[in-house]
Parts: sequence; C-alpha cells; structure tokens
Amino acid sequence: MPALKTYDLFISHAWSYNDDYHRIINLLNNANNFKYRNYSVPEHDPVIDPKTPVGLAKLRDALDKQIKPVNCVLIISGMYVNHKYWIQTEIEIAAQKYNKPIIGVIPWGAEKIPLEVTKVSKEMVRWNTDSIVTAIRKYSL
Repeated sequence: MPALKTYDLFISHAWSYNDDYHRIINLLNNANNFKYRNYSVPEHDPVIDPKTPVGLAKLRDALDKQIKPVNCVLIISGMYVNHKYWIQTEIEIAAQKYNKPIIGVIPWGAEKIPLEVTKVSKEMVRWNTDSIVTAIRKYSL
C-alpha cells in the first residue's frame, strides 16, 4: 500500500470561539486513512494585544506564516458573523495573496451561510468527516 499523502491545513479559528475548531480537529484526527498537519495556532498568546497597532500587525503576520505553506484552508462558516474581521483577513491571505483553495464548513443546524464564505469556497461541505476529508483531498494543492 502506498504511503498516505499528508495534507497541510489551516483551520480558521477564533480564540474566544474554539469549540467548533476542536470538533473539526476531532473529526480529522479520527478520519480513516487520512493524515494531516495542522498549521493553525488556536491558543492565544497573551503578549499579543490585537487592539493595538503593533499587536494587530503581529497577528496578521502570524496568520500569514500559518497560511502560506498549507495545501488547503478550512473555514467554519458559523463563526463568520461574530469574527468577520479576522476570518475576512484569513480569506484575503489565503485566496488573494497565496491562491489557496478554501473549503467552507457548514456547522450543524446552520440555516444561513455567509455569502462571503460561499463566494470564496471551492466547495461548501456539511459537518461530516467524509465530506470534509473528500473536499480536502479533491482541492488541496
């Protein structure tokens, strides 16, 4: 059997809203025949204050460094409304700067999906291990 490809992923996240992030990690960790490296850094560095110009620049730079090497970006669409600025920043870095494929993940029970996420996503997938992994395999660089 040939070795599995290891997918380098950035998973959109917010420090104050990380339950869905951890659920996706759990799904990916338990997926059959799937290997990945997580380039996201979901834990907050208390030294960085995003409310200051210096902190804002440091966070943007950190996101850029996390997104640049990945094969694919996952965006949990349910977080968009509450964290629009940061998710839009991730989208701009991924899609516009590095031309990375974006996969939108629709949370359980979501009825409305932000148009901004739909427009930039190669595909919108349901909260399901198989659909997420299939999309990653299909669109990764």
